[in-house]
Amino acid sequence: MPLRDLLLGLSVIAIWALNIIVIKVGVADMPPLMMTTLRFALVAALLVPFHPVPRHQLPFLGLLSVTFGSLHFALLFIGLGQAEAGTGALLVQMGTPFATLLAVLFFGERLGPRRLAGLTLSFAGVVVLAGGPTLPSPLPLAILLVSALAWAVSQLLIKRGPDIAPLALAGWVALFATPQVALGSWLFEADHLATLASAGLAGWGAVLYTAVMSSIVAYGLWYGLLRRHPVSRVTPLTLLMPVGAVLLGAALLGDSLGIHKLAGGGLVIAGLALIVLTGRRAAAR
Repeated sequence: MPLRDLLLGLSVIAIWALNIIVIKVGVADMPPLMMTTLRFALVAALLVPFHPVPRHQLPFLGLLSVTFGSLHFALLFIGLGQAEAGTGALLVQMGTPFATLLAVLFFGERLGPRRLAGLTLSFAGVVVLAGGPTLPSPLPLAILLVSALAWAVSQLLIKRGPDIAPLALAGWVALFATPQVALGSWLFEADHLATLASAGLAGWGAVLYTAVMSSIVAYGLWYGLLRRHPVSRVTPLTLLMPVGAVLLGAALLGDSLGIHKLAGGGLVIAGLALIVLTGRRAAAR
């Protein structure tokens, strides 16, 4: 991979790692469901007018808006409001092992010894994290793991669904998810107008960053790299994202870097490496 494209890939990983920190800061200034609603509305407004899709694809996009929008993103914002940024980033990475298990259970994919070892290491990492003081209480822990599971289900739906351009998919999923999350905000959050009026730079900046930088700029660059290079060369860069989130959480938010987080995070990332790298080699063959 040329140096220019490698730097672009690392820039995307940095954007996504910082996205975890931005969400954490944003939900301290604005309720998580309200912030998610505004993020989706902005993504839809920026993408949908420029990326039309055939009418027969709308039911699939509506289904994906439930798993990828209302469940994955909304629960991610809620969970990060109650967990350390780095720990939350590591837990959400469990979406990859979940997707592997679901593919084995429902699509008959072969697991193989390396992917089995990767699953074992990943879940062992969560167990190690559970023994440390940085793991959130049971409710936010469950919320983050369900968010990861919803991401896994969404990836399998995308894999089996119609071929839709990535930015079109992002825009239409955001459009359908906006009223769903808005309803949740209306039911479970209060004082919406007062909150909007009092929200500061942290809240509105988080909405802008998560919508424009993380969803549009980063994914646009990422899929450009995937078009120019083999998937097996690009995807392993994603293993750096939770590492970056942990380091940024420690540097910017004062999150701890205890032995449980380092050991558990190392096991999770090692497990992801076995799953991702083995899967990409098989796909290349």
